[in-house]
Amino acid sequence: MLEKYLNRIPKIIGEINYSKYAVFLPIIKKKEEYHILFEVRAYHMRRQPGEVCFPGGRVDKTDRDSKMTALRETKEELGVDSVNIEQIFPLDYVVSPFGTIIYPYAGIIRDEVEIIPNPEEVAETFTVPLSFFMETDPEYYKVHFHAEPEKDFPFHSIYGGEKYKWQIRHMDELFYFYGSYTIWGLTANILKNFIEIINNESSDS
Repeated sequence: MLEKYLNRIPKIIGEINYSKYAVFLPIIKKKEEYHILFEVRAYHMRRQPGEVCFPGGRVDKTDRDSKMTALRETKEELGVDSVNIEQIFPLDYVVSPFGTIIYPYAGIIRDEVEIIPNPEEVAETFTVPLSFFMETDPEYYKVHFHAEPEKDFPFHSIYGGEKYKWQIRHMDELFYFYGSYTIWGLTANILKNFIEIINNESSDS
């Protein structure tokens, strides 16, 4: 009975219930130096107005895969078509404790392409030299969580009852500071992963 499962590819438990998003980390060349392009979210947006981010959004049913989502969102937010993006590759995906999976990608926008931010979603764009992140470690701050069981939680069914020793959990929040801009949260995590990948490649070379 179990033989048919020997080559089964495992998934994340409960994955079907997760919201899935894709993000694109844009790289551009300015004066012979590579920069990373960031957006500042429009200030009228309901969620996270004014925060620094990369283009991205929810994976739609019509998207072929998460890579297509990342490129579609880049066109919608920055006016850059996928034919003008080169050397696209995946970064490590993020499984959030809040029921989301984020699939990040990185790639290079061609030099001659004009970037036209969509004012409905983007207040402004700015770039930071890649060398800055290669040489600058992020600052770490912890966010602590505590357990708060519901009133009808069956304490009588577990060892220790109401005195059960819950594991204290925390989440690291990363911050990069560049001029007047604060790059933190998911964007900082994706950025750090990207830097670790290219730093490892450089050391291997």
